[in-house]
Amino acid sequence: MSPSAPILTPRERLVVALDVPSAKEALVLAERLSGRVGMLKVGLELFCAEGPAFVRDLQARVPVFLDLKLHDIPTTVRRALDAVLRLDPRLVNVHAQGGPAMLEAAVEAIRAHRAAGGRTELLAVTVLTSLDREALAALGHAGQPEDLALAYARLAHQSGCQGVVCSAWEAGTIREACGEAFHRLTPGIRPTGAATQDQARVMTPAQALRQGSTWLVVGRPITHAADPAAAAEAIVAEMSA
Repeated sequence: MSPSAPILTPRERLVVALDVPSAKEALVLAERLSGRVGMLKVGLELFCAEGPAFVRDLQARVPVFLDLKLHDIPTTVRRALDAVLRLDPRLVNVHAQGGPAMLEAAVEAIRAHRAAGGRTELLAVTVLTSLDREALAALGHAGQPEDLALAYARLAHQSGCQGVVCSAWEAGTIREACGEAFHRLTPGIRPTGAATQDQARVMTPAQALRQGSTWLVVGRPITHAADPAAAAEAIVAEMSA
């Protein structure tokens, strides 16, 4: 294992997606989950609805993964990141589909931020877990999702990103290609027996860890549970086993 590879407990590996519509609900969940999970994921919907001040409040309770999936021309992404990095989230992401120049501009923003004392790490989104081979074919991509995800991961690694967002099905291959220290954050995680909902490529927490995931993203099985804290603890126990 690389010396710079993350050494994380199961609890630190669990990222909860805040799929709720308001800051009030999100902050209630944050209070319940504080100390029980590694990070909370704030997506584009919640960020647009509640804004930067909400993220600051949230980070006082639990570290935040700001899941904005930025994808634009290099200058725009660089300037957007410069603004977002004032919040110093634990993680932020861009789309690998933006290409080498865009990724390199994003990496420059991250390096400047970290040189000034920030902690944020940059991930690149490979292939969304809602997309299967048929959906990719409709977009003009032939072949398997795993092949495209690996190509994007290699591009992100070469550009200087700290890791990728990928399906757990690709985590092992990406680890082999890019090294243990190159993070793999995997959505589409469902505890044993849970519904897959709108995810096409899913895996249980234990399976995902065996495949090589660094962080596991779980949403509705925790946030929509009668007792979110107990649901999170059960998933941590499943990961530990």
